[in-house]
Amino acid sequence: MSAEENKQLMRHIFSELSKGNSMPFVESLADGVRWTIIGTTRWSGTYDGKQAVMTDLLGPLGTLFEGRISLTAHRFIAEGDHVVVEAVGSNTTKAGKAYNNTYCYVFRIADGKVEELTEYMDTELVTAAMGA
Repeated sequence: MSAEENKQLMRHIFSELSKGNSMPFVESLADGVRWTIIGTTRWSGTYDGKQAVMTDLLGPLGTLFEGRISLTAHRFIAEGDHVVVEAVGSNTTKAGKAYNNTYCYVFRIADGKVEELTEYMDTELVTAAMGA
């Protein structure tokens, strides 16, 4: 896929994420995806494989939020097989704390699937909203 096609894929995924629909994102993850979250939070580290992402990251995170997780992207930059997405979340924890983090994601896409994802965010907000 071209850089423009990769960017369009991410635009579609984040359009759906802004509505609370995570299925296009989950479906775009390659079986061997590698997701690295930068920082020192309890969620930081590298998750290898779609099963680990679902079981060790997305599943547990989903239990901490009220309703569906919502992310709205406002910038997409694509070059080759990489797409950078800046986004803002609009979420509330089950404890009633606002969790409106700002993110920068760097995706590497091959054949329409996310092979690698590096996530940068406000790690202090993660700790404040979700605990150490």
